[in-house]
Amino acid sequence: MKGIIMELKPTIDSVFDYLHQNPEISWQEYKTTAYIQNFLEERGFTVQTFDDCPGLVVEVGTGDFCVALRTDMDALWQEVDGQFQANHSCGHDAHMTMVMGTMLLLQKLNTSYKGKLKFIFQPAEEKGTGALKLIENKIVNDVDFLYGVHLRPIEELADGYAVPALYHGAAAFLDGKIIGVDAHGARPHLGQNAIEVGSSFIQAIKGIHLDPMIPYTAKMTKFHAGSDSGNIIPGNANFNIDLRAQTNEVMKELIEKINEIAESVANLHGVTITLETKANVAAAQVNEQAKHFMKKAIIDSLGEKRLKDPIITPGGEDFHFYTLKNPHIKATMLGLGCDLQPGLHHPKMTFNHSSLYSGIEILARTIINTLEAFEKGELS
Repeated sequence: MKGIIMELKPTIDSVFDYLHQNPEISWQEYKTTAYIQNFLEERGFTVQTFDDCPGLVVEVGTGDFCVALRTDMDALWQEVDGQFQANHSCGHDAHMTMVMGTMLLLQKLNTSYKGKLKFIFQPAEEKGTGALKLIENKIVNDVDFLYGVHLRPIEELADGYAVPALYHGAAAFLDGKIIGVDAHGARPHLGQNAIEVGSSFIQAIKGIHLDPMIPYTAKMTKFHAGSDSGNIIPGNANFNIDLRAQTNEVMKELIEKINEIAESVANLHGVTITLETKANVAAAQVNEQAKHFMKKAIIDSLGEKRLKDPIITPGGEDFHFYTLKNPHIKATMLGLGCDLQPGLHHPKMTFNHSSLYSGIEILARTIINTLEAFEKGELS
């Protein structure tokens, strides 16, 4: 298998170079979609695109049993060298490359198993809404096993190592508004000070107490009130709240607490406070059988010494909506060590590109392991 991957190396490298040099932000991945579609169709794959969003799906084979491999597509919008631009600093260019490389490798191996393969290229992971869109489009209704991949920063996993599961936490991002009345600086009793309202909100957040055995955080990440006129007490403000929890159950509790705080603080100060959920992602629900197939693939690809225990990480991933909304799906995500520095979402993020070939081998072996187990009647 490694020999075939090395034969494919020039093609794999050129795919990554294109995707890295042509990033597109969430819900705008149309040129990326077109590039992948043309690339795959030229190599004999049948591609399905969508009328209502970027992204694509490829099916290979037939049968009632379906194994799927998913990749995210979008880049971040961030400041790089003083200029805001789309930037692949989360590794989605690498993820797409590995999925495409896995498709080419399986095609070269020419393996014939009972069952169907599905390759999912999903938009808008960074918004936490891309997976939900494909679920709405019924893309995973027939999927039995679902796999994914994510590069890991050096702080979590050393170069050349891999883990068979990533236990991401849940996350929610709220936009809030304080709606009150401005007042003259000399007559504060005639209005409401949105800054004081915001301060009360922040102090109340600090008073949230949930199960201390399960990690969670709640914090205000943006607050804007007032204008250039320093003698006006601002009655209105806009703010953002970032919520994190290691389980979906604790996230539900956390959101309920935030809503209670908003109502209480609004009543205390005589203002209106509105909260809108702009995005959220589910905590990981990892299947033990899927993790077993991934673990075996890592050992066969890298050796047992390069296998590490699954990682519990506070980061979020909308991959886990697939299993939350479709409990019949058995899923896990490969975590790939690749000397990723200084960190995910850093504008100058770099990683060891040779890890792409390891990732391709692990993903291909995982799919083969799953199909072989199905043929042998070993699946529960």
